[in-house]
Amino acid sequence: MAAKNDQVLSGGSVGAVLAQRARFDVPLRLQSGAELPSFELAYETYGRLNPARSNAVLVCHALNASHHIAGHYADDPENVGWWDNMVGPGKPLDTERFFVVGVNNLGGCHGSTGPMSINPATGKPWGGDFPVVTVEDWVAAQARLADFLGVQRFAAVMGGSLGAMQALQWTISFPERVGHALVIAATPKLSAQNIAFNEVARQAITTDPDFHGGHYYEHGVVPRRGLRVARMIGHITYLSDDVMMEKFGRELRRGTPGFDFNIDFEIESYLRYQGDKFSTYFDANTYLRITKALDYFDPAAAHGGDLSMALAPARARFLVVSFTSDWRFTPARSREIVKALLDNRRDVSYLEIDAPHGHDAFLMDDARYFAAVRAWFGNMLLEGPEQ
Repeated sequence: MAAKNDQVLSGGSVGAVLAQRARFDVPLRLQSGAELPSFELAYETYGRLNPARSNAVLVCHALNASHHIAGHYADDPENVGWWDNMVGPGKPLDTERFFVVGVNNLGGCHGSTGPMSINPATGKPWGGDFPVVTVEDWVAAQARLADFLGVQRFAAVMGGSLGAMQALQWTISFPERVGHALVIAATPKLSAQNIAFNEVARQAITTDPDFHGGHYYEHGVVPRRGLRVARMIGHITYLSDDVMMEKFGRELRRGTPGFDFNIDFEIESYLRYQGDKFSTYFDANTYLRITKALDYFDPAAAHGGDLSMALAPARARFLVVSFTSDWRFTPARSREIVKALLDNRRDVSYLEIDAPHGHDAFLMDDARYFAAVRAWFGNMLLEGPEQ
């Protein structure tokens, strides 16, 4: 069995990669009514676009990720792409067969136009004035990038969590431009509890004395304390109770209780470490906007809450994947998507993985999960010529 698992999880690296930027000077009207006169998107590509331009796969990122999906940078070999275990030669998404595109979303902090960018109207960073963006806005911007790359139709659009919401929205906004959609660890809309988690995280940031209404760049400070707490809150929701207990238990770092407010338990140390690390590389204004995009996503809202009607335009073939221990976006939420697709007689496969890792399971090495994704992409190749 181990040999089989090794085979499923094996594959090479795409190696050293280069981040690129595309500039768009045609204004983009956002869902909020605001307009960006121009914008840039940071992106990376892996593999080669075939002569028919039919083998492109768009990978959409989740909350704190970026366009850097696979490989490493030549000047920073430790900076490995966030889904490097999934994407590469011989991996489930095989870059020897597919042309893979990763993009940093609008409002991001990894190279695309966002709050840290210069507002052409003021000559200063946008800061708190950068408009709130939505999943629909991201998909519209990604379509511009597809045009720029000469991709009229994606063989597949895929993502996990917030990335899965984008994949789903692609099938609604541009049904004729998506052949397949891989929707992993998703939900058709956030529950009240999930919105509540996001709001507590936002309050931690906006009430930080260093926030300055989002214009902290001008003050030479970062709302680091709020961002740390926001990340700690989020991280708790990404892991299952079983994984937390298995990894950390109730181990006391000092052997006995300290009877103070320093770190006693291993889980406290872990959360503080994650919060500290996150606050050094992620922008607080971006965090606010991404969590709002999560909250606002609800394609059924325009159809009286009827998800089946919302997904009626979709023409793609779907693979929907959920994980049993994901209590943030439970399998029941994925099954809502499946039912709505079946109501429309769409081609959909559903896989529910018994995995202990919680919401983060979509990022983990799991032989069953990887085998299913590999087979799904393999079946795509059987549907038409690869070259």
